[in-house]
Amino acid sequence: MKRLRAEIEPVAARDFLRFLFDWQRVAVDARMQGPEALGELVGQLEGFEAPAGAWETAILPARFAQYESSWLDDHCLAGHITWARLRPRNGGANGERKAAPVRSTPITLLERRHAQLWASLPAVADPAPLTAPAGAVADFLQENGASFFEELADGTGLLRTQVEDALAELVTLGLVSSDSFGGLRALLVPAERRQRCAIGRGRRKPTPFGMEIAGRWGLARRGQLSQNRSAGNGARAGSEAVEHMARTLLRRYGVVFWRLLEREANWLPPWRELLHVYRKLEARGEIRGGRFVAGFAGEQFALPEAIGALREARRRNGDSGVLVSLSGADPLNLAGILTPGPKLAGLTRNRVLYRDGIPIALLESGEIRFLETLEAGSEWEAHKTLLRSSVPAPLTHLS
Repeated sequence: MKRLRAEIEPVAARDFLRFLFDWQRVAVDARMQGPEALGELVGQLEGFEAPAGAWETAILPARFAQYESSWLDDHCLAGHITWARLRPRNGGANGERKAAPVRSTPITLLERRHAQLWASLPAVADPAPLTAPAGAVADFLQENGASFFEELADGTGLLRTQVEDALAELVTLGLVSSDSFGGLRALLVPAERRQRCAIGRGRRKPTPFGMEIAGRWGLARRGQLSQNRSAGNGARAGSEAVEHMARTLLRRYGVVFWRLLEREANWLPPWRELLHVYRKLEARGEIRGGRFVAGFAGEQFALPEAIGALREARRRNGDSGVLVSLSGADPLNLAGILTPGPKLAGLTRNRVLYRDGIPIALLESGEIRFLETLEAGSEWEAHKTLLRSSVPAPLTHLS
């Protein structure tokens, strides 16, 4: 088949970043509205790894005018969305290890119907040694299937605090998940803070951080496609997973090339496998190949609907002065990747400030660093915007 090359003048990196802000709806005038848009957003960000504490304090609020945590819970309980740590953590040396905090555990949001495809991509890790309480909870789930928190406490004979600690350990290892995002949210908030929330809301009202709204807890299901693919078995299933990943990256960025994927999970298929899929999709006429973003070597591919948006981004070239502040954990933290200058670690509390698609300031380890010289008034405005919190008031306990 003849490959269709799109004829478009390549856009500069700054224009491409402005395009990405509109594509992912993070600009001030382009944020999503209402719970219906959440499913669309998760489909776009599906498979992106971010610290558990970043999703509702940084990433989702940056894309919604008024984000509410109940939206995500409702989608999860309805079976549309799920969350997971896709790559289980390996055991430590000599069988000794300490679980990382839940807050920094890399978590992905997924459309539940695609969860098995995603779980098949990371290689299965060696089993990690568990503490006695975590082992008791894991054994109970293995024997009894998905269970509510009260069932875990009664069935294992552990104290509620021990069950919570056990679930936190199993989450950080990528071994369990729950029906609702509320289960993960509860583990992000210390018990004393949850008690204060409960007192403030009244005894009959469930708190947004309580285990009672977590639904059931269950063991994570793992596929073997990553191993089968390397052994030459299960080729059809493995190909389906890789193609879904390739399509998701196009949905996430509109345009895909090798350098853009630097902040994606390191367990994703190698670029050569994705490239095979993109060439096949281009031959079918589903996507376009060409040179879309200037300054980056290698093949580039774009969704047809992204090409017009790229042209529009180039036509709007100019200094509008729009400031966009994002968490370091955000997928659009591309400073030092698409633009010259230092990179910013993908931590929740780190922040990058863009002006017209150019990073002008970084917040890292509590220190602000300006990347260009600004006038006093502009620097003060940039300083305020960089530090401004986008966390919804009901979720401030998560930050």
